[in-house]
Amino acid sequence: MKFANLLAAGVLLAAPLPALAQEQLSIATGGTGGVYYPMGGGLAEVINNHVEGYAATAEVTGASVENMGLIATGDADLALALGDTVQQAYTGTGRFEGQQLDMIRGLASMYANMVQIVTLEGSGISTLEDLVGKRVSVGAPGSGTEVNAQEILNANGITYDDIDEQRLNFNETADALANGDIDAGFWSVGAPTSSILNLATTNDIIVIELTDAQIEAAQEMVPIFARTTLAEGVYNGVPATTVIGVPNVLAVSSEMPEELAYGITRAMFENIADLQAVHPAANQTTVEFTMVATPVPLHPGAIRYYEEIGVTIPDNLRP
Repeated sequence: MKFANLLAAGVLLAAPLPALAQEQLSIATGGTGGVYYPMGGGLAEVINNHVEGYAATAEVTGASVENMGLIATGDADLALALGDTVQQAYTGTGRFEGQQLDMIRGLASMYANMVQIVTLEGSGISTLEDLVGKRVSVGAPGSGTEVNAQEILNANGITYDDIDEQRLNFNETADALANGDIDAGFWSVGAPTSSILNLATTNDIIVIELTDAQIEAAQEMVPIFARTTLAEGVYNGVPATTVIGVPNVLAVSSEMPEELAYGITRAMFENIADLQAVHPAANQTTVEFTMVATPVPLHPGAIRYYEEIGVTIPDNLRP
């Protein structure tokens, strides 16, 4: 959507637009083997059904890092992205060193990813250290999975010089594991995710558990990281496993009209059951989670909705 064109045409964005053609909104997600794509599709349906004058479509992308660029250039109107990637984009750090995207705003925090490091039974890999010298998928190029993989590895003294890194998306990673083309792969995604579920139906898989010291080292580097537990039985044959969790943010540009940001936020929370029906990760999509997990300021339109329902907005979430 071209905000400048709307404004130049003198459209009053706060007013109903029944006489105008629907404005198209693009939602940047990720690959089809993760959670972003179905969640984005569910959000698009909510917008299509409950935000008058707009039609939304979920777009397949390289995920978090790419999605921040799409918001900055106006090539996407909304985007799902990992909290640490969103924070790096907003502050101009990490992967965004020298290219600060200070227009990034949050509408909500949707759910927590789990960084799942998967290998097959018989691979000889059972710890993070065992990845040294192995063929490891670190996620698709431009993905938050690769950001998380590098952060966890580097915090624990492992660099790309120590592994044979492969940049594969979730479905490609699962296929490469099944075919013996790689030894292990990173997924930073909500659990369960279809690509690992499918892999576990035909292969005995292991999700590598991180030690207390490894988690603490990663948290020192990335404070947004949280200790979390992959529940027993989420994947066939996998016991309860301690992993790192990362919040996912629904991000927009500060240039999005306040009325639109308000309308999307309101529609999403008032129809959250529609998202939950698409994917169980949306059970974590709550106002409370947004207030504690969002790493960048909220859009004024979202703030307006939260204040209407009586929520106190933390100072760090105000632009």
